[in-house]
Amino acid sequence: MAYTVINLSRPSHPNYHTFAHRLSNGWILGWKIDNSDHQWYKFRTNLPLLTGVMLIWLALSTTYNLIARLATPSPTDSPSPTPASEARSHPTSSTSLPPRVPFIIFFALILLFGLHGMSLPKMLIILWFNYRIARLATSPTLSKSVPWLTWAFNLAILFSNEVNEGYQWANLSPSLQQWLISRVMIQDQAKWAQGILPRWHINWNITMLRLISFNMDYYWAANVASGEAQTIRSTEEEKLELLTQKLSAPPLNDRTRVTKSHPLSDYSFMTYLAYAFYPPLYLAGPILTYNSKMLLGYIVRFVACLLTMELVLHSMYVVAIKDEARSGAWSGESPFELSMIGFWNLIVVWLKLLIPWRFFRLWALLDSIDPPENMVRCMANNYSTLGFWRSWHRSYNLWCIRYLYVPIGGAKRALIATLTVFTFVALWHDLSLKLLTWGWVITVFVLPEMVGMKVLSAQKYAHHRWYRHVCALGGVLNVHMMMTANLIGFAIGTEGMKYMWSRMIESWQGVRFITLASACLFVAVQVMFEYREEEKRRGIRRRC
Repeated sequence: MAYTVINLSRPSHPNYHTFAHRLSNGWILGWKIDNSDHQWYKFRTNLPLLTGVMLIWLALSTTYNLIARLATPSPTDSPSPTPASEARSHPTSSTSLPPRVPFIIFFALILLFGLHGMSLPKMLIILWFNYRIARLATSPTLSKSVPWLTWAFNLAILFSNEVNEGYQWANLSPSLQQWLISRVMIQDQAKWAQGILPRWHINWNITMLRLISFNMDYYWAANVASGEAQTIRSTEEEKLELLTQKLSAPPLNDRTRVTKSHPLSDYSFMTYLAYAFYPPLYLAGPILTYNSKMLLGYIVRFVACLLTMELVLHSMYVVAIKDEARSGAWSGESPFELSMIGFWNLIVVWLKLLIPWRFFRLWALLDSIDPPENMVRCMANNYSTLGFWRSWHRSYNLWCIRYLYVPIGGAKRALIATLTVFTFVALWHDLSLKLLTWGWVITVFVLPEMVGMKVLSAQKYAHHRWYRHVCALGGVLNVHMMMTANLIGFAIGTEGMKYMWSRMIESWQGVRFITLASACLFVAVQVMFEYREEEKRRGIRRRC
C-alpha cells in the first residue's frame, strides 16, 4: 500500500510534472516535501514559535504557582479549625478566586493580542454578551430562556463572523477607525495591529463551544442550586455529616467530573474568561467542558507522530496529487492506485489533526491540566461508524452528546438527533456545501449500523458463531462508507468521489479490485474485533 503511493510520487512517474510545483525542499535525504496542505503548513511553520510560547508559559506558570504557595499561609500557621467551624466557613471559601485565574487571564490577553491584534476588543464584547445571557439562569422569570438564547446568540455570531469576515473596524465605524489612526496610530495595514492571525473568526469556532458549555453548565447548576435551596437542612450535626462525606468521597472519574455541577459562585466572569481563553487549549483544543502521567511517554508519542507525518509527506505526495486532479495527476491510474491516493490522504488528514491536538494537550498536561484525549484510535482501526465518531474528535463528540444529542432526545429520537448533530458539525467546521453534504451523507451512512444493532442485537445473537462474521461484513460496509464520506468532506469533494467510484464499478478491473479489497477488509475487521477483546481482558472499555 505504501510502496504504490511512493511510486506515484517519484520524479520518474509520467504525472510528476503536474504536481511538482506544489512541492518544497525537504530535510530528509534531500527529498522534496509535500507541504501544500494549508492547515498543516500553518502549524508546521509556527511550531517553533508555539514551542517557545509554551516554554515561556510553563516557566511563568511554575514561578507564579511557587510564589502563590509561598504567599499563602500554611495550615500550621493558624489554629486547626474544628469540623463544625470548617463546615460553617466552607460556603465562604468557594467564593474566593482560584489563585491561578489572574495569571491565566493576564497571559491569555497578551497572547490573544499577539495573535489577533486589535480584534481582541471584539472578542471580549462577544464574551460579555454571552455572559449576560448566562446570568439570566438565576432569574426566576427568565431562566428557562437561557438554553434558547445561548444557542441562538452563538449560532448568530458564528454565521455573522463568516459573513462579515471578522468585522473590520472600517466597516463597523469609519469614524472610530479614523480616531484610532490619528490618536493611537493603529492602521489596518500595520502587522502589529492585525496580529499573527488577523482572521480571528476562523479560530472562534472552538471558543464558541466553550461559551455554550459555560452557559449550559451554569444553567444546570442554577437549577440544582434552586432545588437544593428548598430542601437544605441547617443543623450543626447535618453540616458536619455533609462535610465528612465530602472529605471521604473518592476522586471524581471523567464522567462525574463533567456532569457534576460547581457551586454558583465558581461561575464568575473572571473564571469564565480564564476558561474561554486558557492559552494551551485556545487554538485547537481539546475541548474541555466547564466542569470538567506519564508525561515522558506522552512526549515520546508526540515526537513519534510528528516524525511519522514528516516521513509520509517526504515520501508520498498525495495531497499535491489530490489537488492537481484536474491537471491530469490522476490520469492513467488504476483503481487500486486511486484508492491508495484516497486512503493516504485520509491518513494525512488524521495526522494533521492528531499532531496539533496532542501538542496542545501536552502543553496542558505539563501545566497540570488533564483535558480529554482526541483520536484514541488510529484512522485505520475503525469498523463502526458510531465508534469512529466517538474516537475521532473525542472531546468534540463528548461536547455534542452533552449539549446537543441528549437535550434533543438522544436514543429516543436517534434519527433527528443524529441529523441535527452532524448538520451542526458540518456548519461549525465551515459554511460550505461540501461539508454540509458530508454531514448529511454521514447521517445516512450511520443508519445501517443503527438498524443492524436493533435487528441483530448482541444480547440475542452474540452466542451464535455466525454473528461475529455478519458483524464483520457490516464492518466492511462501514469502512467503505466512512472512507467515502470523509473523502467527500475533507479531501476530494463530491466530484472527485464520483470519479473514483466510477473507476471502481464501471470496469472489470475495478470490480475485481473492490471485491479483493473487501475480502482483505473482512479479515482486518476480524483483527479489530480481537484487538478490542484483548482490551476488555485488560479492563479497557472505550466503546469505539
